[in-house]
Amino acid sequence: MYTLVWTFGFTRAARKFLKQHPDLREKFIAILDDLERDPFQPHLRYHHLGGKLQGVQAISITCSYRITLTTLIANQEINLLDVGSHDDVYR
Repeated sequence: MYTLVWTFGFTRAARKFLKQHPDLREKFIAILDDLERDPFQPHLRYHHLGGKLQGVQAISITCSYRITLTTLIANQEINLLDVGSHDDVYR
């Protein structure tokens, strides 16, 4: 089991995201639960990013929305960085 670390930026982004998309609240919570259990589950679509986001990973909430994160495998720790639309989190 992994430990989820909510950064200040992620906490702000999550509040804003859930306020704008209350219909995705249950899905968001389920995704975080699955992420905590095993970030490599196929339905999360875990992937590494490149370019200026080198060293950052992302998972999908839906086709349009993503969560960016960093994973420290040795400590079994996941630092949550941002949540939002595909274009917003990859800026």
